[in-house]
Amino acid sequence: MKYYIIAGEASGDLHASNLIKALKEIDENAEFRFWGGDLMQQQGGTLVKHYRELAFMGFVEVLFNLRTILKNISFCKEDISNFKPNVLIFVDYPGFNLRIAKWAKQQGIPTHFYVSPQIWAWKENRITDIKRDIDHMYVILPFEKDFYEKKHNFPVHFVGHPLIDAISNRKNIDAEIFKQEQHLDERPIIAILPGSRKQEISKMLEVMLSISEDYKNYQFVIAGAPSQDMEFYQQFIKKSNVNLVMNRTYDILDLAHAALVTSGTATLETALFKVPEVVCYKGSFISYHIAKRIIQLKFISLVNLIMDREVVKELIQNDFNKKNLKQELDKILEGKKREKIIEDYYLLEQKLGGAGASKTTAELIYRSAKP
Repeated sequence: MKYYIIAGEASGDLHASNLIKALKEIDENAEFRFWGGDLMQQQGGTLVKHYRELAFMGFVEVLFNLRTILKNISFCKEDISNFKPNVLIFVDYPGFNLRIAKWAKQQGIPTHFYVSPQIWAWKENRITDIKRDIDHMYVILPFEKDFYEKKHNFPVHFVGHPLIDAISNRKNIDAEIFKQEQHLDERPIIAILPGSRKQEISKMLEVMLSISEDYKNYQFVIAGAPSQDMEFYQQFIKKSNVNLVMNRTYDILDLAHAALVTSGTATLETALFKVPEVVCYKGSFISYHIAKRIIQLKFISLVNLIMDREVVKELIQNDFNKKNLKQELDKILEGKKREKIIEDYYLLEQKLGGAGASKTTAELIYRSAKP
């Protein structure tokens, strides 16, 4: 069968790549065309557009890039029409994907949404579009099934979280060889995960690195995102106590003692590696205050949202500063706070339902589309 997949971010590229791998195991005649990234391309198929061309975040940023976004939507519809897929799969990225879904439904193309839009956080009115335009929804957070089925009478499949698959499927590294290759020493590692988009990296990284000179007994390692070039990070690396390692986030987390993490999927990845973390977020002044009035949530990190209580500290907007960051990092480097976080991480993993999300989703998609 022919599968057209749209993923617009680094996390979507990861989940979609594992889904493609699972679909190939079920469907030996599978043909793929997609919007995504390097990980998807490694699985085979045709990459139409890379997600780095699509990554616009924040209300103001989207507004400034509206012409490009509309041009991409028009091109995407034309490309789907030419490919004539048996299945159209959306992976998160709701602002773009729900527009395509509305059009695709009108064309009679079966629509599948993997990794639900976070409408439980904001834009809950999107449920109307989802119920109208999405044939099959696959949710990855345990509370989402009740949200859709009990609150909105829309049946969904809870398939577990694909990050568990991504982490369990990775190859183990030799720590000493890795450190030699990346010019790291034997000091414990504090991982820095500043996000994947230029806008967020620019806002986060300088503050994250501002405390590095206060921790001479540790080495700070920035996890460079695959969507960015090494040169982009160099402007921020002014301290001798800082290293940059590109495209090896999981290897860094595997060895890390603690982490400073920009809010997003990375907070959950860090937790699944059992690395105590401080969650950080800072947006533009206008975007932040708009979001604050729209989003009605107690927490911003997936770790705290899934556990429905504070497991990891969140430093948001003005609270994200050098003084607070140092204070919170000190708490997780050793002692009872650190031990409690790691203990909670194991409970978190149980809540996520174990491995097999990619395989389960692939089987459901194939079964529903098979002639």
